[in-house]
Amino acid sequence: MATSIINADKSVIATHKKKKKKWQSYALLFILPSFILYTLFVIVPTVGSIYLSFTSWDGISSDVRYIGFANFVEIWNSPRVHNALKNTMVMTISLVLLENIAAIALAMMVDKVRWFRNLFRSVFYFPTLLSGIVMGFVWSMILNYNFGVFNQILDRIGLGSYIVDWLGNPKYAMISIILSTAWKGAGYYMIIYLAGLQGIPQELNEAASIDGANGRQQFRHITFPLLAGSMTVCLVLSMISALKIFDQIAVMTDGGPGFETETLTYIIYKVGFGELRQGFGTALAMVLFLIILIITVIQVKFLQKREVQL
Repeated sequence: MATSIINADKSVIATHKKKKKKWQSYALLFILPSFILYTLFVIVPTVGSIYLSFTSWDGISSDVRYIGFANFVEIWNSPRVHNALKNTMVMTISLVLLENIAAIALAMMVDKVRWFRNLFRSVFYFPTLLSGIVMGFVWSMILNYNFGVFNQILDRIGLGSYIVDWLGNPKYAMISIILSTAWKGAGYYMIIYLAGLQGIPQELNEAASIDGANGRQQFRHITFPLLAGSMTVCLVLSMISALKIFDQIAVMTDGGPGFETETLTYIIYKVGFGELRQGFGTALAMVLFLIILIITVIQVKFLQKREVQL
């Protein structure tokens, strides 16, 4: 009897192993096409880019001359790259703060609305659906010095002395891009924060209200700490998006006036395709990749540590 039971168990195990192997073979067939495409269009170009960063290739000819670390030495000594790095950091810090503050505020407003909640959610989210190019054109028309809507409003309400060239003046060009980009991105992060808010038990706020805590105290000691998970996601995504900003700059200022709004991503485009220095542009892309990688790892570790502490 015991022997027959053991043999039956062995046959069941063998059958299970065969089904598992068969399922694994089918899963491999489903994964294989995507893996091949990913290898061809991501892994191979990435490995090729590492090599091209050590060359002086112009992007057109077949002459790919190896020059060692000359591109990286030029990056280290280039005032233009230093200026682009400074602009990138200013835009990144500003956008991360503005987008997340605005997103939390919008999420709390939508969460408390009783009527037409879906309408407000859609209105706030709508700018996210616009491409960076379309958004750039829209804000270029709004902020145009001669016929822009914003300057016309200032003139109509008696503030004509405050009319300036928002995109052509070095003092305001960077601010204009930051504010318009924050307007576009805040709605996306609002949805994530809204999901986090709806996951907070209302009993906590009700108990705090009974104990005499006002709205500000409830937000500080209950809502804000419990949004740590959503905040980790939003801060990382907004930081990566800000470091790669390109479309808005290309349409609104073309990196100008002068080099006032030129960022690392935009200088990569200008150098690689405008000046036909693909090798140098690829080296800059490698530097930007390392910057994003390092900042993301540090940011995620810090934010996850905060989540554990909370």
